[in-house]
Formats: sequence, structure tokens, C-alpha cells
Amino acid sequence: MPTRQTIAFGIELTRLREDAGLSRLELANRIPVTRSYIGQVENGTTRCRREFAGELDKAMDSGTTMADAWDDLLKSSRYPPWFADYPVAEGTAALLRAYETMFVYGLFQTEAYIRAHLSNDVAVEGRLRRQAVLEREEPPMFSIVLLETVLWTCVGSTEVMREQCERLLTISEWSNVTLQVAPIGFYPGLEGSFNLATQPKGDELLHMPAARGGITTNDREDILHIVGAFSALQARVLSVDDSREFLRKAVVRWS
Repeated sequence: MPTRQTIAFGIELTRLREDAGLSRLELANRIPVTRSYIGQVENGTTRCRREFAGELDKAMDSGTTMADAWDDLLKSSRYPPWFADYPVAEGTAALLRAYETMFVYGLFQTEAYIRAHLSNDVAVEGRLRRQAVLEREEPPMFSIVLLETVLWTCVGSTEVMREQCERLLTISEWSNVTLQVAPIGFYPGLEGSFNLATQPKGDELLHMPAARGGITTNDREDILHIVGAFSALQARVLSVDDSREFLRKAVVRWS
């Protein structure tokens, strides 16, 4: 039976195959396997081996995209089930929006911050792998809001925090990034952190972490609620320039 993980892997394969201008039969002939096997992988009814993911990359000239997707989705130890679908959507998104109340936005974390935050090497590797989206030829647009307590909460050491705040200050200058700081306060409609990935064709996937696990959903009602609340939030938080000045103060605070 299909699982969320095999379906997400199949969606990624379909996207890459279509981008390469290949039919299922044409891709199958390049490996070679049967056309029906390609269909089973794309439909999520088959969990392929990692070696096959590598063959797909060779056949489509897609670098390590499918092998990485296999590691992210089908290697069960990398991401918990309630999060497994999100990294693929994140990696192909045109727009990424997030509100963070406890920790620095994951894609903007330094390696030292990640290692201080996460408990094992597998989790660290998964977080670092997700950051590859920053180096895409056409990276997504980012619209990120950090609650100010994120910058005052020591994760690791003062050295780790100083490096992390310096990293945020650098990223805030990127043309594809809108990074804002939210003063402590009540923001209606937002009860905690969220991450929202929007694809070039408009499809969206929402992830909301929780104390024990979290929720990943494409429910339109949930997404519309978050989008509306986030727009209201952005109007009330510090401007981009004022947020940048706030980050400079944070660097000094941890120096």
C-alpha cells in the first residue's frame, strides 16, 4: 500500500521526469526497467532501493536529487513520519514562509547551532541536507519572522549564538530573503511556529510542530488561516531595516 513517504518520493520523480521531457517509457528504457515499474514508483505503490534512486538520477541527469529524496523520505531513520513529506516540498518550493517562536529557522541555522540543538548525527545530517535549497540555481523566496526570544535564548554557548546571529545578519541582506523580528506579544491566529512551502504552480504544504510530534497538511482551510494570520503578523512586527538593527544588537549581546 502507498505511504505518505512513497507518495512524496513518487511526486518528486514525476516532477523531475516531466521537467526532463521524458515519458515513463523513455525513462524506463534508459535504466532499463519496465514502464509499469516506473509507474508503480511514481504512484507510491513500490518502495524502490536506494541504488535505483541513483539510476534514476543518472537517467535524468538530475545530480543526486532522487538519491537525496530516497534518504530524506524512504530511509526511515532520517525524518519522523509526521515530518517526512515536508522536506521534499521545501526543496522544490518557490516561496517559503515561516514563523519561529523557539529556535532559529532551520534553513538559516549554522552547523554549530544545529549540533547544539539536535541530539544525534542522523538528525544533524538531515537538517544540513535540507539547507541545500539555499544553493539552488534559482533559490526560493523566503519570508521569515522570528520571535525576539529566539535571539535571546542561548543554544550551545555564547560563541555559537554570536556566530548564529552574524549568519542571520548576513542572510538578511540577501535579495530573496525578507527576515523580520517580532517583539514579544500576542499575535492573533498564531498559537505557535509553522513552516509553509508554496510550489511554483501554487500547491502548498503546511507543517506545524508540536510538543510531541507535529502536523503536516495540505488542508486548504488550515493554510488559508495561517496565510491570513501571517500577513497580519508581518504588519505588526519590526520592519526589515529595524529587524536588521535588532540582529546587530544581538551580535553585540553575544560577543
